[in-house]
Amino acid sequence: MAIILQKKLFRWKEIEDLGDLERFYLVLKYLPDEKLMRVMEEERDKGRDDYPVRAVWNSILAGVVYEHQSVQSLRRELKRNGQLRELCGFDVEKGIKAVPRSWVYSRFLKNLMKHEEEIEVMFDELVEKLKEELTDYGKYLVVDGKAINTHANGKKKAREEGRKESDGRRDMDADWGTKVYRGVREDGTAWEKVKSWFGYKLHLVADATYELPISFCVTKASAAETPMAHTLFEKIKEDHAEILDRCKYGIADRGYDDGKLIEKLWDEYRIKPVIDIRDMWKDGEETKALKSVWNVVYNYRGEVFCDNPNGDEQWEMAYGGFEKERGTLKYRCPAKHYGYECRGERWCPVGKAVRISLNEDRRVFTPLARSSYQWKNIYKKRTAVERVNSRLDVSFGFEQHYIRGLRKMKLRCSLALCIMLAMALGRVKEKQKGLMRSLVKAA
Repeated sequence: MAIILQKKLFRWKEIEDLGDLERFYLVLKYLPDEKLMRVMEEERDKGRDDYPVRAVWNSILAGVVYEHQSVQSLRRELKRNGQLRELCGFDVEKGIKAVPRSWVYSRFLKNLMKHEEEIEVMFDELVEKLKEELTDYGKYLVVDGKAINTHANGKKKAREEGRKESDGRRDMDADWGTKVYRGVREDGTAWEKVKSWFGYKLHLVADATYELPISFCVTKASAAETPMAHTLFEKIKEDHAEILDRCKYGIADRGYDDGKLIEKLWDEYRIKPVIDIRDMWKDGEETKALKSVWNVVYNYRGEVFCDNPNGDEQWEMAYGGFEKERGTLKYRCPAKHYGYECRGERWCPVGKAVRISLNEDRRVFTPLARSSYQWKNIYKKRTAVERVNSRLDVSFGFEQHYIRGLRKMKLRCSLALCIMLAMALGRVKEKQKGLMRSLVKAA
């Protein structure tokens, strides 16, 4: 909290009288920004202090909390809302003259971009505090990439107009990104949807239970998602090792279907990957035979079948669980498990069950079998990160914004995610755990 040294923080008797400002109060109270404030105050040193560092910083936080898309919109709010001015720490006696000019915010934000490291420390500190408050925070980790459209012209337009540098209206850092979605309809026909945008991409790892971020990175739109997933998990290991120890499942859509990522999650972190799979079989085969048992076959979705030695029947085998020490998945004979009559039982080499090593195909066979009901139930939790992305669009203004440049986008994303965590921490601390996902509702 950026503490303001003045006689009274509030003119009002109770915090409840703040109304909608109570959300902002939670951010001021629980955001660990003291180190950043001291560094920025030391930089100002004996310079003019017409607009105090802490007050300007708090007003920027207010702009994020209350979804102001521009500095001018924030300034208008500060001019008409004396209660907000006082809560930010501006001199009450000056009235609207205490509201900083536009150039003050421009210069302050420019200085703030130099302190990316301090803001990352704030984010990590909030993650650690939530980890202490919520014992299952980080049990289910979901990873996804969010497209952020810059709504600006790029380098090509600037070159056409003979400009070599950005004039503030163009985005010289952004580039084009593309996402391709494929699937199969109920009638068996294939469909494809291509989404393209000019801007940036937010790579995010979030907790699926509480829908809160744990690690993130902002890149140009063209950056591939899978390599960034490796980077994010390595960052979590470095900064929040206890969360990786706590994590049981790593969830992602088929865009993260990568053998190396699947192997890394289990072999290095002991996290069971729950990642949707793409059909990468190019030979047209619907099934492949196991290396160890000739009449047991599987498809790319991890479903295992037993072919009757007579060649006239095929039954799906019953999943019998994962044997951690052996690194194998156990599948039981369908005839014995379900009570089917098998005419080829006397020639079948399966017996009661068959064990399939993960090394048979690391993409297809994972510690949590793709064919199990549990896999399907856990995969449904992936939508948690989509709700986090939706809140960034709706509650933090990323759907319509005026942000230009990669550094500014990194700063804006960092502030939004820090505020999201600070507000959630405040809800937990203030015994309002049921509201911790809410970014717009006052207690």
